[in-house]
Amino acid sequence: MALRPLSRRGFLGAAAGSVLPAQSAARPLNVVFILADDLGARDLGIDGADLHETPNLDRLARSSVRFTQAYAAAPVCSPTRASIQTGKYPARLRMTIWREASANPPRNRRMIPPVVEGNLPHGEVTIAERLRERGYFNAHVGKWHLGEAGYFPETQGFDLNIGGTHWGAPQSFFYPYRGTKHFGGEPRYVPHLAWGEPGEYLTDRLTSEALKIVERAQGRPFFLNLWYHTVHTPIEAKERIVERYRAKLRPGLNHQNATYAAMVHSLDENAGRLLDGLEKAGVAGNTLVIFTSDNGGFIGNFDGRTVTSNAPLRSGKGSLYEGGIRVPLFIRWPGVTPAGAVCGEPVISNDFHATIAEVAGLGGVSGTDGESLVPLLKSPAARLAREELFFHYPHYYATTTPVSAVRAREWKLLEYHEDGRIELYQLERDPGERRDLAREIPAKAQELLGKLRRWRASVRAPMPLPNPDWR
Repeated sequence: MALRPLSRRGFLGAAAGSVLPAQSAARPLNVVFILADDLGARDLGIDGADLHETPNLDRLARSSVRFTQAYAAAPVCSPTRASIQTGKYPARLRMTIWREASANPPRNRRMIPPVVEGNLPHGEVTIAERLRERGYFNAHVGKWHLGEAGYFPETQGFDLNIGGTHWGAPQSFFYPYRGTKHFGGEPRYVPHLAWGEPGEYLTDRLTSEALKIVERAQGRPFFLNLWYHTVHTPIEAKERIVERYRAKLRPGLNHQNATYAAMVHSLDENAGRLLDGLEKAGVAGNTLVIFTSDNGGFIGNFDGRTVTSNAPLRSGKGSLYEGGIRVPLFIRWPGVTPAGAVCGEPVISNDFHATIAEVAGLGGVSGTDGESLVPLLKSPAARLAREELFFHYPHYYATTTPVSAVRAREWKLLEYHEDGRIELYQLERDPGERRDLAREIPAKAQELLGKLRRWRASVRAPMPLPNPDWR
């Protein structure tokens, strides 16, 4: 049965007439949410990268709970970002692809993908809106990509927006961050970043803007939504760092792109700058820090070179194989999370909404598809009550045809909609999804297929249709 989401008016009225939990007497935690774009599950040193150096993010991971079975709700950016804000599955929101492709599905393939939402509906309650009711100052910095101007962060509960637009990537990572070189020649720019200097790098500048917010929000709890554009295309980095990684290249490495490695390096440097800034401002001990990515690593080419590898995970961005939806995830809650703890419980980006609401003193939330991760942050060996996670991508990408999937503990099933093909994998034994067990264990395959189809019906998932003109 589909959840009935609270309207904004309904939520605000309910909040005004409710009593906040006992934690409200204490100063609420600040929340810093760092989201990388297209960073794969094997792109960081602590996660097994063989070329990239990420000492700062590795340090954050070792002071956090590190989730080794973390998933983005979608294999592409906008749907995952919508799930973070609302706590709902992209299929329930009808936001299953990025804005630019939402209303214009291709009609030259075997199936016609559905027309879906390109804007995060104002009727949904975002985590920023919930935090605003708690007295938080909410700032968004970086990529938004959740709708046109009427749906920018300022309309979704944020007090400040620096750089957030309807575009999914910049034309350049170097100042002045505008041009027409990529993305079909469309003129693009990153707003609110005036007075830069030649050679200034976007990842550095966004961090500088974030640090200003930390400095100026003293005395008031803040929610900093720092959503970097990196490591999305265009693959551009500082030449001195590129040279450093060029010198490290050798046959046999999974990662072979020095420019991409330099982008990861800059991401890591800036994560370190931000963490140091929290310490300098004296708020690190009262700040929840979340670091993750919006989907798996992009395994396509840019400028004739493969961008990254998710090996040993299969495939990459766009796909519902593990390489497309598994992401790094570290959460640090000072005084609560045991440093260096590793959690193997499957979690998903829907869970961040309920988690942030609970640690901010808002108590439990209803009307979402996520679970609070607080029990896992306190006891990483614990298990959540749910048994399944669901995924739905009724679109085409270079790595996939329209597909849905369910993960049920050690089992994972994919259903491809062009031909009804199903694949079954036992992830504990086969994390690379190499051995399809659908024919060997048909009873398990049918059990999971039934669960997947019932879930799709319950959320009214938008479905692709056969193309009558297909030849």
